Amino acid sequence: MLDNLILNKKSIESIYKTICEFYEKYLKQFGVKLPKLYDSQGNFTKDALVLVYLAYDYPNTRKVSKEELTKFVRSYYPNTNDVQQARHLGAQAGWWIIAGGRDNIVVKIKRGLYQLYTLEQPYPGFKKGHRISETDNWDEIKEKYSFRCATCGSQEGKPHFHWPATKTILQKAHMDPNKPLVAGNIIPQCQKCNRGDRNRWVYDNKGRVIKLANANFVRNFDKDVREKIYKILYNEFNRKNPN
Repeated sequence: MLDNLILNKKSIESIYKTICEFYEKYLKQFGVKLPKLYDSQGNFTKDALVLVYLAYDYPNTRKVSKEELTKFVRSYYPNTNDVQQARHLGAQAGWWIIAGGRDNIVVKIKRGLYQLYTLEQPYPGFKKGHRISETDNWDEIKEKYSFRCATCGSQEGKPHFHWPATKTILQKAHMDPNKPLVAGNIIPQCQKCNRGDRNRWVYDNKGRVIKLANANFVRNFDKDVREKIYKILYNEFNRKNPN
């Protein structure tokens, strides 16, 4: 890595202008969120500062550590403890910012480093907004998930991933089966995942299991797992009789 960059007000504004040009041409249509350069008091926003720093000399972007980003932001916000903007701008706002780690397969980059990959494509999977808006419009919901099952990824109308002789049919499924099937609680699931679920789990908007929906399903767990759960709850509730 190079030494920390020193960017003055003019440089920051110039880089931000370049970002805006690429945003209007390539990213706006996908719902990527462009941070404001200035806040209501006329100060640079932290999100804009981090994005500008990562976009320096685009397309020849640099690998940047979180410590380096934090040091840069502190030149405007001295009390900043730990900059998290790079991660948020990527996964949540839609900018294709690579984070180093085992899961990254795009560019070879060490853990703890970030790099702006491109300003011409959104973060993979972000299409038309990574955060699923609260809607009950079935066509819009399916489109936001690229017409795939949120849980197994099988595509509507195509052979199922796990049952190749079966055509994938997407169905409205509960994120939380304890709540009504209304806007904000709907994900698309294929007929296999939806039927096999039996209202056991609560999902997040990526189709990942985050907790139990029905406590009685614990009875189906192996004995050693039930014993571990029992010990956890026994201590959590101070060994009180549940009745």
